[in-house]
Amino acid sequence: MRKLWSILIVACYSLNFNAQDLTSKLGEPILPKEKDWSIGIDATRLIKDANFNFLNNSQAITGKYFKTANTAYRVAARIGLNTWNSKNMVADRVAAATSTAAAYPAAVAMKENGWKRASTAVGLSFGVEKRRGLSRLQGIYGVEAGVYFSTTKDKFTYGNKLNAESIPQIMVDSSDAMFSPFFGAANNVVSDPPIQGVSGKIARVVERKNGATISLGARLFIGAEYFVLPKLSLGGEFGWGLGVSFAGRSETVYESIGQSTVQGATQPAVKQTTIDGSTTTHVGLDTDNSNMFGGVSASLRLNLYF
Repeated sequence: MRKLWSILIVACYSLNFNAQDLTSKLGEPILPKEKDWSIGIDATRLIKDANFNFLNNSQAITGKYFKTANTAYRVAARIGLNTWNSKNMVADRVAAATSTAAAYPAAVAMKENGWKRASTAVGLSFGVEKRRGLSRLQGIYGVEAGVYFSTTKDKFTYGNKLNAESIPQIMVDSSDAMFSPFFGAANNVVSDPPIQGVSGKIARVVERKNGATISLGARLFIGAEYFVLPKLSLGGEFGWGLGVSFAGRSETVYESIGQSTVQGATQPAVKQTTIDGSTTTHVGLDTDNSNMFGGVSASLRLNLYF
């Protein structure tokens, strides 16, 4: 019996030793070691979109530092500063109203409308990761917390300037509605806007500021990695945690033609009106499969160690 126990103890020790020192046929270590670093990539993007889709940019830069072979500090960061410019051509409404001759086959006189969108997204998280496993398959678990900030602003310029007094009178027109192949309709021409005395019950947006969003959260996570090559693994994770988000008040500046019924105001005029939007607060405690901290949960993830 004593001899049997000795054999089992030696076998277990040998198994653990070999598992912690897994090497390839070329002698390369397969698992990460103390003081190793790591970067992570969302591998589903490589499968779905080999060129990466920066318009749907939820990808964060993620990294790990191994304090020991089984304990790592993980960080994720995202800094996104994006600007898009769209140009739409519309008919020159002054030329159309004043021209009486058809100079066939000359092109219709055109004006240019512009739509500029700017967005900012900044996120940062920090966590501690533990791992278990005696082979290429490694279980991971831990905790992390982070903060995320984002905001978007749209600015519109119009080739046809509004004119309330002279002839021809240039009003807001549905042709000013803009479109981008990236974002679709701009919704910059609004019927029945929240403005009193608007001529034609239509106005157009000059500037739109979406309220800044700030999110705070902390989560527990659990998942697994499989090392397909030395220091290279595929894995995924699920999380459960608490998140709080605050969306600030939006602000929209409209341009329109209108006339007041207040005594003495008898002529129509071109004016701008600023309308404040609503605010939103969200508190959630739930499982996640795409958290804001860059730990791309419930998806295929490629991890590189060095």
